[in-house]
Amino acid sequence: MQNGSLTTEEVAQLLKVSKLTVYDLIKKGELPSYRVGRQIRIERSALEAYKNQGTVSQPESKQTTVHHQQGRSIIISGQDNCLDILAKHIEAFNIEYRSLRSYSGSLDGLIAMYQGKADIVSTHLFDGETSTYNIPYIRKILVSKSFIVIHLLQRNAGLFVAKNNPKEISSWKDLDNPEITIINREAGAGARVLLDEQLRLHQISREKINGYHNEVTSHIDVASAIANGLADAGVGTEHAAKMANIDFLSMIEESYDLVIEKSKQNRELIQILLQITQKESFIDSLKSLGYNTVHTGKILYEQ
Repeated sequence: MQNGSLTTEEVAQLLKVSKLTVYDLIKKGELPSYRVGRQIRIERSALEAYKNQGTVSQPESKQTTVHHQQGRSIIISGQDNCLDILAKHIEAFNIEYRSLRSYSGSLDGLIAMYQGKADIVSTHLFDGETSTYNIPYIRKILVSKSFIVIHLLQRNAGLFVAKNNPKEISSWKDLDNPEITIINREAGAGARVLLDEQLRLHQISREKINGYHNEVTSHIDVASAIANGLADAGVGTEHAAKMANIDFLSMIEESYDLVIEKSKQNRELIQILLQITQKESFIDSLKSLGYNTVHTGKILYEQ
């Protein structure tokens, strides 16, 4: 076995599992890790010990000391940059917490929470039946769970188009045009759910949409594909469109919310989240990204 350390991505590849599974092993203390800046690292020797079902080459007391130094690792699921800001505030509030970032989509994040593999999940899931966000999905996926939903921010979502909108796209119905090709998000992403619901509401067959099955895994990937002429349109947030210097057609203001399970272990974390999301410095950070913070920190639902 080579000396040195590995990233969570490298460990996931070696174990042939998802990054979320690696984070879960770290969270449970089964895979010792440490941080270099914002990056989580795992020693090769620790990975080998885990693969050998706990046979370690270092003294038991040393391993136990490392575990206590880590404190509690919490997995924050979602892609928006504001979650990195949230992670820093949590760690500054209580140094015993260490944030691990999972970049899963909204639906996958909720499923991970149901399975006990995520601690804080961000969601932006549009429900066409009620024209509301998140609560209908959360209630169905976290059935039998006790949880709290805290509003984080509101942001504009809509269609990305090339600079100066050469295809003159102006509505969801325009996607039902054989001369227009889209780039799509992966199944489970909030942007994918928004597109699917809008196609359903406008009675547009997904199979008629050119590029529907061409998938990427982030807002900025969608925006970049359009900026590079690989597609005519895609769904995402205004912030990503600005980063890629393309045009953006706002279609809806979506609610971006945080979900956390109500448990004895999470009692303190919930209070920390409520305090952070009502702090002026945190709210100012969200405003600097162009987000609407009128209801930030408000409890939307409890079960």
